Amino acid sequence: MFSKNDTQYMALALQLAEKGLYTTHPNPRVGCVLVKKNQIIGQGWHRSAGEGHAEINALLDAAGIANFRCMADFSGKDQADIKNVASGATAYVTLEPCSHHGKTPPCSDALIAAGVTKVIAAMEDPNPLVSGKGLTLLNQNGIATGCGLLEAEARALNPGFIKRMVSNRPYIRCKLAMSLDGRTAKASGESKWITGASARADVQCWRARSDAIIIGVDTILADNPSMIVRLEDWNGDKPEIWQNNADIKQPVRVVLDSKLRLPKDAKMLSLPGVTWVLTCETKDNPRFKELQSPGVRVVTLPADGESLDLVRVLDYLAREEINEVLVETGSTLSGAFVKAGLVDETIIFMAPKLMGHQGRPLFNLPGLDRMDQNLQLEIKDLKQVGDDIRIILKNAVDCEKSS
Repeated sequence: MFSKNDTQYMALALQLAEKGLYTTHPNPRVGCVLVKKNQIIGQGWHRSAGEGHAEINALLDAAGIANFRCMADFSGKDQADIKNVASGATAYVTLEPCSHHGKTPPCSDALIAAGVTKVIAAMEDPNPLVSGKGLTLLNQNGIATGCGLLEAEARALNPGFIKRMVSNRPYIRCKLAMSLDGRTAKASGESKWITGASARADVQCWRARSDAIIIGVDTILADNPSMIVRLEDWNGDKPEIWQNNADIKQPVRVVLDSKLRLPKDAKMLSLPGVTWVLTCETKDNPRFKELQSPGVRVVTLPADGESLDLVRVLDYLAREEINEVLVETGSTLSGAFVKAGLVDETIIFMAPKLMGHQGRPLFNLPGLDRMDQNLQLEIKDLKQVGDDIRIILKNAVDCEKSS
């Protein structure tokens, strides 16, 4: 169904989409390549929410219009210039063109108006508002369509957006650092630093691609962390729309604090970005009003015993359009997420050092007393980062079911 050239053009569209890895949330990362008479005439990618989508930016590029706008802003001359160059072209898009009005007009309408004759999408849009409707609209207007080219690669770019659209839950990554003997801290709680500078720089990338970072209040009380993306610690190419720290859209810091023990002078509350404090306490608690301030949102959610109901926490985050979440917390809360089956990926940085048997464990997982109760993990990726090893594992599954 697809030619070698089709595959090459879609691969380029995927490379373009990846440029939005750290900047598009809550929108998906999407790239588009326009081809006419076997020549690339335009390229585009979605940079950030509210700006032009990938298809629009590719059309602008083809017409030599260097502005990131939506079609509704185009003058009559703009539209004529675009149609003149794009008429008869094929559009390669990593996600089905949208067919509904959101913050910008539908991309399907823009492609129709531009006179393209074929659209190949890597995958259907999982958004129920689109999901096949964009391709149908194109067909109804005489535009040939194809779908499924390099779909696995396209899906890998947007795991959070896909999961939120399909399951109404964000995609959860749990990040931990440990020694070779599986310890995350000394018995005293001292843990700075287990891993080296390269691993800590890599963590900045995982934070930047996340919409939110979850941390437990006990970790804040023990370490008083900042939980922000720090460009000074970044290792590698920075997104081109980041000029300095002020340009970074910091992930939301989500503090799980069932009893409202978060100190008002916690470091993260004075740093760029916003903090959401999720608690079981109500507005009757005087600390509720004390913590609520510009940049700090306090939200009451249902309890599960003495702690927050983690399922309700994720439901709330999905309603707030959070796609990808990085859990950066201690062994007890991390273990609770794993035990509840809520973790999609686990990222472990392992340092080549020994910390001793009295150190704190990676996960607190009570009740796994027999071999048939083990939680099986599948290694997805293994890479050396500086002096440390980064292991990425797929979500835990029941050993007995997978054997």
